[in-house]
Amino acid sequence: MIGFEGAAAAVLQKESRQIPEKIVALCKEEGCDLLLLAGDLFDTTPSRETVLRVQNALAQLDIPVIITPGNHDFCAPASPYLAEGWSENVHIFTKPQIESIVFPQLDCRIYGCGYDAMDCPGLLKNFQIEGAEKHQIGVFHADTATKSTYFPITKAQLQECGLAYVALGHIHKQGSISAGNTLCLWPGCAMGRGFDELGEKGVIIATVDDTVKAEFVPLDTPRFYDETVDAGEDAVAALTGALPAIASNDFYRITITGYSEQIDVDALTKRFSHIPNLTLRDATLPLPELWENIDSDTLEGMLFAALKDSADSPSEVLSQRATLAARICRSILDGQEVVLP
Repeated sequence: MIGFEGAAAAVLQKESRQIPEKIVALCKEEGCDLLLLAGDLFDTTPSRETVLRVQNALAQLDIPVIITPGNHDFCAPASPYLAEGWSENVHIFTKPQIESIVFPQLDCRIYGCGYDAMDCPGLLKNFQIEGAEKHQIGVFHADTATKSTYFPITKAQLQECGLAYVALGHIHKQGSISAGNTLCLWPGCAMGRGFDELGEKGVIIATVDDTVKAEFVPLDTPRFYDETVDAGEDAVAALTGALPAIASNDFYRITITGYSEQIDVDALTKRFSHIPNLTLRDATLPLPELWENIDSDTLEGMLFAALKDSADSPSEVLSQRATLAARICRSILDGQEVVLP
């Protein structure tokens, strides 16, 4: 995984290799009739071991598996999709043109295509379904950006194509388009690989009948979180409230902001050692700056002078409230992100 080394990289590699088995297990648990894989199963040229792992996992299913190669795993002459070893239940679309395969037992026709290079033209323009099957489904590695070079599709094309359901790959963030009688869904990547792919990642389970119902199902894989935490009066307490209390293999990048005594990032990281993939970044400002300019003859000076008087009050409640108000005001003036307690 790019940007990670040592134990963190090992965790991500291990979890990534287990994704095929997790998806197969979910298919069995949910009693799925079809598994649609919309490309980029492989990010780079895969090892023989990786290909065998995917092949062996898919062979455990007794349902059809449809694969449409994408821009990262396109069908070059040495593509693993053209090699032997794929079980009979796996159908791979290898040509950059829309083709279909019929599953009579499901009264279903599946349409797909495969990249043979890093890019692919838009193929849905003027496309129309064929056959009399009740369930007409497309699975494409495509992009909803109209100027994309990765099989661009438009809402108008979806509305006119006649497909009831389109399963989309390529886009790493979950999303959907509803166009006429066509529902187009994409789950995003199955597992985040960095802090540009945050939160839950997983798959979509769709039920296609007279209407299409779909549910996003998270996979049990490490997740990435990128958050900002105000140090407040106690940085440890602030982080305790933002991080899980139990051991976690998720990846957290926390930027500590606000006004504080000097932050010891190394000590704080050790304090939360039950989260091994924790990165802390100190963006706090020195505490004395909270009361700067209280003697200046400006609105800012008068505001902070009044708050300082209250902060020096013998009343603990009034002092805490005034200090908090000063922190919020100073953060706003300094352009820091403000998170209200």
